[in-house]
Amino acid sequence: MDLGLRGRTAIICAASQGLGKATAEEFAREGVQVVICSRDRKRILASARRIRASVRGKSVSVVPVVADLTKARDIKKLVTTAVRKFGRIDILVTNAGGPPVGTFPELKDSAWEAGITLNLMSTIRCIREVLPYMQDWKWGRIINITSLTVKQPVDDLIISSTVRPGILGLTKVLANQYAKDGITFNNVAPGYIMTARQEELSKARAKKRGMSVERFVLEQSRDVPVRRYGSPSELASVIVFLASEKASYVNGTTISVDGGLVKGLF
Repeated sequence: MDLGLRGRTAIICAASQGLGKATAEEFAREGVQVVICSRDRKRILASARRIRASVRGKSVSVVPVVADLTKARDIKKLVTTAVRKFGRIDILVTNAGGPPVGTFPELKDSAWEAGITLNLMSTIRCIREVLPYMQDWKWGRIINITSLTVKQPVDDLIISSTVRPGILGLTKVLANQYAKDGITFNNVAPGYIMTARQEELSKARAKKRGMSVERFVLEQSRDVPVRRYGSPSELASVIVFLASEKASYVNGTTISVDGGLVKGLF
């Protein structure tokens, strides 16, 4: 299926590994010019090399940028780099690591503020920077990678369960305001996707329950109707579809990519 994306330009945040990297690879396979970022120079350069290798033979550029998404000036640098290189921005995929984990009594203000800055403010700032360029071209796709916590709160992910739902409100308002400019806004809510973050959470939860990580993952998988964890590429495929011409009438929604884990109706 031709998704109509060849030649477009995408910014994919936090793409040195995991969901961001898989998303950048999927866009590159569709012929999209990709700009990727991470605060770790070594990792983002390595990620760019791997993405280029995965699409060898295609006329696609992969531009790595060192940027800390908790810093407004770095986000501005990321966007201006993309514009300077390609002259336009068609697609933005916001993404960031998970906020601190813990119980309500033990989480201090600093942890809450870190979570708000990392997960909510980074999304706000990235969107604010790219919107004027998308308005100029009368076309744009903004997809936010959130979490299953936007639909089903998780006890030990209390910061995520509090902060990330704010992105849904933001998305809905912007979808209402900017659809007339040809720009759509959507979210994806991954469930148990086997990434470095998920491995970290699994180790911590397994230790707390006094079991091996392998046994913990097996038990967690039983809660998923498809009986397994997902792969980053499975989420990436949904994101690329949402960015395509085929999804031009999908706006202001949140799509779970979780194997049926979330039990709610919406």
